[in-house]
Amino acid sequence: MADEYGTDLVSVVDEDGKRHDFELVDAIETDDGRYVALLPVYENPSESVNDDGELIILEVVEEESGEEVLTPIEDDEVFEEIAGIFEERLSELYEIEEIEDEPTE
Repeated sequence: MADEYGTDLVSVVDEDGKRHDFELVDAIETDDGRYVALLPVYENPSESVNDDGELIILEVVEEESGEEVLTPIEDDEVFEEIAGIFEERLSELYEIEEIEDEPTE
């Protein structure tokens, strides 16, 4: 029997071929595309204590082969919009600190 409350894990291979594991926290689909919010998963529990808990937000892109890949969101405006959606959706489940923009001189 499948664990209905289990964690969805996603493995991502970076450009150096190193594998990183993440917990899938949320996923959304907009008119612009599909996006996921991920949290790093660590093998060593002490590493998770030092983690800042920052969400990793990536776009889900389907390649010509039909394989789905996760890519960074290149457009800053789109990233801010998607990050805001995730922040709103997840604020009830997690303590999310709002990051204030640094004043520019």
